[in-house]
Amino acid sequence: MHIQRCGWCTSDPIYMAYHDQEWGQAVYDEKTLFEMLCLEGQQAGLSWITVLKKRDCYRAHFFQYSIAEIAAFSDAELAEKCQDAGLIRHLGKLTAIRDNAQAWLRLKQQQIDVVKWLWAFAAQPKLNNNVPHYADAAAQSAESQRMSKTLKKMGFKFVGPTICYAFMQAVGMVDDHENHCTFKTPPLPSDKS
Repeated sequence: MHIQRCGWCTSDPIYMAYHDQEWGQAVYDEKTLFEMLCLEGQQAGLSWITVLKKRDCYRAHFFQYSIAEIAAFSDAELAEKCQDAGLIRHLGKLTAIRDNAQAWLRLKQQQIDVVKWLWAFAAQPKLNNNVPHYADAAAQSAESQRMSKTLKKMGFKFVGPTICYAFMQAVGMVDDHENHCTFKTPPLPSDKS
């Protein structure tokens, strides 16, 4: 079978593997959702491939740890991490990972199932958008705007509506694969898209 991919996916093996095996797949694992929310924030102002190429280093510094351990990182530890060229050396972005871990824990302390809570922002049933070309895909939505506003209120950082929409695309809350893409979910019979 000949595989057709979205136009944004270059021939870089890291990008192709991400597109084929992760992007748009529904994620319900708490740690993975936390990682993706934080990584989308690291992308701000940069290309996603930059983040993907540094993901192993982010995992070594942050995401191999529990959310509680990340929440306890000191300012000095974050400043030290900022020296590693394997990360995006932006202290505000790295600090946001710790701040997001603290905000995540505060939600859990309120007996909130953060996975269900995040998924509640997604349109039901899942939006399967009409995307003839990736440049036609939305950059944000009413759902991502609501998610962004709520996350910011809860103390999350680097979670603007565009970042939240990219997160929703990445974790399968929205299907924005191009219409010709092999990985596009077939529209539901009720879809008007």
